[in-house]
Amino acid sequence: MRSLYQPEQAAEVKQRIAQLKPDSPRQWGKMNLAQALAHCSAAMEMAVGVSNPARMFLGRLLGGMVRSRVLKDEEPLRRNTPTAPTLVVADERDLEREKQRLIGLVDRFASAGPQACTTHPHTFFGKLTPDEWARLMYKHLDHHLRQFGA
Repeated sequence: MRSLYQPEQAAEVKQRIAQLKPDSPRQWGKMNLAQALAHCSAAMEMAVGVSNPARMFLGRLLGGMVRSRVLKDEEPLRRNTPTAPTLVVADERDLEREKQRLIGLVDRFASAGPQACTTHPHTFFGKLTPDEWARLMYKHLDHHLRQFGA
């Protein structure tokens, strides 16, 4: 399974982020590119323990079931997958700043390894192992990079 703990996967994700341009066309969703990258950074900040949002009620009910379906294989996340309200970015952002911020968070997560991964539950999916966090973050980043053709 692809994971941000695999150096080649982390490098691939960073290269895809770097190739994004202001005119990269959005394939689905509502956020523009800079907002989507800020959204990805907010998710990565959860994985490294910078932010610890509370569990969502819906996640407490369905998170475990959905987690097992999302992490069972290499299938990409579906288009227009719902976003946790705490991760929605609605204000305008600077694209180059958001690209560098996200690349830095990918580096931080990948280089620190499993021992530095958060133990705080994911806002929707609940308790995750470091390996599950690494697989989920890869899938999440891949989802938004594909959203903008990268």
